Amino acid sequence: MASMGTAVSLPNPVLHPHDLNVDLHMHSRASDGVMAPAELVARGVEHGASLLALTDHDTLDGLPEFLEAGADLGLPVLSGVEISVSWGGETLHLVGLDFDPDHPAMGDTLRAMQASRHERARRIDAELMAHGLPSVLDEAMSYAGNPNLIGRAHFARALVARGVCSYTQEVFDRFLTPGKPGYVPQEWARLSDAMGWIQAAGGVPVLAHPARYRLSATAHWALLQEFRALGGHAIEVATGSHSREETRRYQRIAVEQGFAASRGSDFHSVQESRFDVGMAPPLPDATLPVWASRPEWFSRA
Repeated sequence: MASMGTAVSLPNPVLHPHDLNVDLHMHSRASDGVMAPAELVARGVEHGASLLALTDHDTLDGLPEFLEAGADLGLPVLSGVEISVSWGGETLHLVGLDFDPDHPAMGDTLRAMQASRHERARRIDAELMAHGLPSVLDEAMSYAGNPNLIGRAHFARALVARGVCSYTQEVFDRFLTPGKPGYVPQEWARLSDAMGWIQAAGGVPVLAHPARYRLSATAHWALLQEFRALGGHAIEVATGSHSREETRRYQRIAVEQGFAASRGSDFHSVQESRFDVGMAPPLPDATLPVWASRPEWFSRA
């Protein structure tokens, strides 16, 4: 793998790395998205994507179909995952890119994490019922394409279908975020452990949508320093989870602190996501794209 400062040969030498349509964050029905992995690849082709990564929450189950679809359609694709991490009393997300999906450091540990999701789902349902809402556990399970990965998004869809709320973000705002009636905290992996799993499998760790985390300025600085000390060199800058102002803020942070920048739609469904597959916000020119020193990624088809 090339170092961050190495000159590279990208698919079209005329193009600047920022001109490549790269989307390194999306979800399929293997976790809390609604489309099949192959549908995401087809959607990327339709939207002129240069490179995609599937980053389902805490599971690799969608990767075989995703990687096969990339090969069939001739679109470069990477293995990916979004691992839930507990840090400083907050749930963070760590994206892993281009790792060996068969490495036991990834598969075995993620399967162990999935077992806790069932218990959390039962507790969420009980909390909602305790506040006067109907039980929607069965409906939530029906929305989970992968029953091992049931999460809050599936409860949100179930409550919208029941007419309790009009749209999924309303469910989160009223019931499923910290301090709300249906929120159930979960102890996830430690940052050091998740970083170790990704690195042991040969992958690249990326701190996902950092603006989403409710951290003080001091804690935020400490997180970035710990991430760097553990071998982290890239953060998401342009993401469907960031506003324009947040994208500019993390552009500055990436440049000032020497992080490579990643880009992703964070696509879940057409109805729920701000950006479609291959339609993520543009990466600011001043940043160094995480893919700029990895030309081999563009041959993963």
